[in-house]
Amino acid sequence: MQQRPVIQLYTDGAASGNPGPGGYGVVLVCGELRKELSGGFARTTNNRMELLAVIKGLEAIRWENARVEVYSDSTYVVKAVTEGWLEQWIASGWKKKKNPDLWQRFVPLYRAHEVQFHWIKGHAGHPENERCDRLAVAAYSVPGLPRDEGYEAEDNTLPL
Repeated sequence: MQQRPVIQLYTDGAASGNPGPGGYGVVLVCGELRKELSGGFARTTNNRMELLAVIKGLEAIRWENARVEVYSDSTYVVKAVTEGWLEQWIASGWKKKKNPDLWQRFVPLYRAHEVQFHWIKGHAGHPENERCDRLAVAAYSVPGLPRDEGYEAEDNTLPL
């Protein structure tokens, strides 16, 4: 059986005001194929958009058990996975955790694939990261953005 190629998933999230209008940008690359995704919300946070970018990218993958290399400038997202924070949050039942709706959405997607996370420095000239940033900013700059119901339902008195 021939092994499928690795999918490179580049992501970025942005918010103006944090909280404020926010957006995410995603670039998926697999061989010669490329797909871009973006979206925005009227009031949200940068961390929510960083995580949602990864979720949207993983949701776009149609293969089962794909090999995925995620490149993100979010230490929040990357360290949650690579330093074991995510497993601690799951074990605690998500107590006193920001963005539980998104993390709970992320977990089955992450577990459905062979995913490796890589932190890259943001705004440092990496072409795909810069493209994701432009997509995210453009996404929150359009009028009539939808509500981020997960953010609005959250206890925003918790520390980030």
